[in-house]
Amino acid sequence: MLKSLVLGLMAAGMCCGAAQAAEPLPKRSKPSVKAKLARQLPPVAAVQSAEPQLALSAEHLAVAQRVVLGSVPCELGAHVVVSAHQTVPGRFVLEHGRQKFHMAPVLTSTGAIRLEDAASGAVWLQLANKSMLMDQKQGRRLADACMNAEQVVVADAMARSPAPNLLEPLPSAVIAKPADPQSGLVQTATN
Repeated sequence: MLKSLVLGLMAAGMCCGAAQAAEPLPKRSKPSVKAKLARQLPPVAAVQSAEPQLALSAEHLAVAQRVVLGSVPCELGAHVVVSAHQTVPGRFVLEHGRQKFHMAPVLTSTGAIRLEDAASGAVWLQLANKSMLMDQKQGRRLADACMNAEQVVVADAMARSPAPNLLEPLPSAVIAKPADPQSGLVQTATN
């Protein structure tokens, strides 16, 4: 019964379809390669800070004086270019690959130099032995082990004479005892 119903509907559709002119389906345009790439890649434009640029305090300007400028090579063949902002003193433009960040100094309790771009979440940390670029929003490092000439010297010195391990006991020290009243000699003892 079901077969006969289907066959009947098909026959009715064929006869009615033959009487009507078949309408062509509208053609879909394929997206261009350029449109596909635009969806996949982030925009090349510089990340602009949404916050108004306030005047920096004397402490912030003192931190800005210690920032090392120029191209800094990093691990895995990456490099970061740090340059002073052309119109705003104490602020910096940091370029990493196709990204450009507008950074301002941030005060730290450790003495490390920290530059931040609040709009993008980018942070540039400059330590004595290396620098790194981090993305706070995504929680990852964008560039690590970036070292200028001064930082290479400090890193080599740290590798040659590492800091003592806090978990190991101190070497035994020589303790001087007071002089023997009879002989006048100073006695030493080891712990």
